[in-house]
Amino acid sequence: MALWGGRFTQAADTRFKQFNDSLRFDYRLAEQDIVGSIAWSKSLLSVGVLTEEEQQKLELALNELKLAVMEDPEQILQSDAEDIHSWVETQLINRVGDLGKKLHTGRSRNDQVATDLKLWCRQQGHQLLMALDRLQSKMVSVAREHQATVLPGYTHLQRAQPVTFAHWCLAYVEMLERDYSRLSDAIKRLDTCPLGSGALAGTAYPMDREQLAHNLGFQRATRNSLDSVSDRDHVMELMSIASISMLHLSRLAEDMIFYNSGESGFIELADTVTSGSSLMPQKKNPDALELIRGKTGRVYGSLAAMMMTVKALPLAYNKDMQEDKEGLFDALDTWNDCMEMAALCFEGIKVNGERTLEAAKQGYANSTELADYLVAKGIPFREAHHIVGVAVVGAIAKSCALEELSLEELKAFSPVIESDVYAILTIESCLEKRSALGGVSPKQVKYAVNQAQKRLDERDNSGVTVRAARLTDIDSLEGMVAYWASLGENLPRNRNELIRDIGSFAVSEHHGEVTGCASLYVYDSGLAEIRSLGIEAGWQGQGQGAAIIKYLVDKARQMAINKVFVLTRVPEFFMKQDFIPTSKTLLPEKVLKDCDQCPRQHACDEVALEINLNEQVIIQVNMA
Repeated sequence: MALWGGRFTQAADTRFKQFNDSLRFDYRLAEQDIVGSIAWSKSLLSVGVLTEEEQQKLELALNELKLAVMEDPEQILQSDAEDIHSWVETQLINRVGDLGKKLHTGRSRNDQVATDLKLWCRQQGHQLLMALDRLQSKMVSVAREHQATVLPGYTHLQRAQPVTFAHWCLAYVEMLERDYSRLSDAIKRLDTCPLGSGALAGTAYPMDREQLAHNLGFQRATRNSLDSVSDRDHVMELMSIASISMLHLSRLAEDMIFYNSGESGFIELADTVTSGSSLMPQKKNPDALELIRGKTGRVYGSLAAMMMTVKALPLAYNKDMQEDKEGLFDALDTWNDCMEMAALCFEGIKVNGERTLEAAKQGYANSTELADYLVAKGIPFREAHHIVGVAVVGAIAKSCALEELSLEELKAFSPVIESDVYAILTIESCLEKRSALGGVSPKQVKYAVNQAQKRLDERDNSGVTVRAARLTDIDSLEGMVAYWASLGENLPRNRNELIRDIGSFAVSEHHGEVTGCASLYVYDSGLAEIRSLGIEAGWQGQGQGAAIIKYLVDKARQMAINKVFVLTRVPEFFMKQDFIPTSKTLLPEKVLKDCDQCPRQHACDEVALEINLNEQVIIQVNMA
C-alpha cells in the first residue's frame, strides 16, 4: 500500500514502481526505522496525539517487529512495499490496526530517512573503527617481529636507502592512524538528530526535539529543518574517508604484490590468501591483494557518484537523494572487507630476511653515507654529491659495491678519504645514523613500535574500565536508559529518578566517554536486582556489559547480599556470567509491582535468572 495515494486517480505503472522503489536496498535500515518510530511514538505521547495506552501498544508491536527483523531481515524483501518506511508502517497496521496509522502524525519520510541513515552511519562507523584497530594491531605485531629485518627503501622504484621491514609496516600504521582520526571526527559531526524536522519546515507539534534526540542516543538535535532533511554531508564524508583509506590499502597491496613477486622474493604470502593458475601449476597468485587494489576504484566511484548527485540539488529534499544508500552501503562494506583481508594477508606471512638484506646492499644505497662522510671532512655538500656520483660510476664500471673499492681507488676520487670510511659504508651504519625521530635506527624503530602499541592499548576495548557513576554522568545515563527503554529492553527512568539513584549505578568508561551503565537495586532480605543495563550504540559486543555485571556482582558480594537476580530477554548473556534460570513466582511481590510500568506487561517474554553469592562463596572455600 502506498503512503501517498490519495492525490492520485490512477495506479502507478509497474515499470515506474520498479524504478522508483528502494526496498531492495534500504531494507538494511529496518532496525533503525523501528527504533526511530518508537522514539517518535513517545514524542507523540508527550504532545497528546497518543494516549499512554496507545503508545504502549505501538511500542510493544514495534519491538516485536524489531525482534522478527533481527531474526530474519531477508523476509522484508518478499514484500512489494515501496521502501522500508512503508514496510514498517504496513507491518505495524497489520499488528495493531488503525492505531498504526496514527504513528506518522507530524512526521515526514524526509526526516525519517535522514534519521535512519544517521543511526546506521553512527553504528557502522564504530564497527569500521574496530576494523581499523584490528589491522593496525596486526601490522604493529609484524613490525615488532621484524625490527632487525633490513629492507631496501625505494624512490621512483629504484633502490634508494636501506630501511627495515618494521619501518615499512609502521609507515602504513601511520596512514591508518590518520584514517582512524578522520573517522572518529566524522562520527562526532554526524551525531545530530534530524527527526522532528518534518518534510522541510519542521513539525507542527510542539515536542521537545532535544529530548527526542537524546532518546535516540544522539548528542543533540539538528538546528535547521531545511538543512536537516537535505544534508548528506555525513554520507559523502564517510565515503571520502573510505576512499582515502582504500588508497592507503591499495598502496599497501601494491607494495606487497611487488615484494611477493619472483623478481623481488622479499615475502611469501600464506596459501590462505593466494590462488593458483588454471594452466600453470607453479603459480601462486596474490589475488587477495590484487582485489584490494581493484576494489579501490569501486569505492572512489561511489564517492564521485554521490557528489555528482548532490552538487546541484536545490533545497530541500529531492528524489535524487535516494541514490545515496546503495553507494554508501557498498563503499563501507567494501572498505570493511578490504581491511579484514589486508589483516589476513599478514597472517602467516614469511619475510625472506637474507634476500631483503642482499637487495639493500645493492644499488649503492650507501652513497648518501659517503657524501655525508665527505661533508664531515670539510667538503661542501654539493661538491661531495658530485664526487660520490663519480665514485658510483667507477664502481659500476668495476661491477662492485662502493665498499668493495680499495682505499687507493676511493682516494682517487677524493684525497680526504681514509680507512675509517669503511665503517660508515656498512648497512648497520646506514641505519644507525638515521637516529632522529621518525628515522630507521634500531633505537628509533623500537621506540616507534612501542609508541604505536601504546596508542592501540590506550583505546583497547578489551580492558574495560568500570566505576561508580557520578552526577556528572547524568546526561549520558539519561540518554542510554531512554534509548534502551524506547526499545522495550529496560523500564523507563526519568532524570529525577536517575539523580536520586545515582549511587546504585555503575558505568563503563573509555577515555572519559561513558559507554555503558547498569544499576544494583537492593531490596530487603539480602536480595538485589540488576536493572537498566544498557550499552551505548556502537559499543556492543566488546565486553562492556560483562564487565559491568562483574562489577555489580562484586559490589553485591562486598555488601553481604545473598542473591542477585535479573529479568531479561537475553538469558544467554547472563548465563555466561554464571546466572542460572529461576522462576518469576519466587520473586518478592514488590519486584513484580514494577512491571506495571512496562509496555509488555500483558505479553511479557522476560526470563528470570539469579546468582546465589552464598553458594559461590561455599564453592570457592571448598575448592581452596
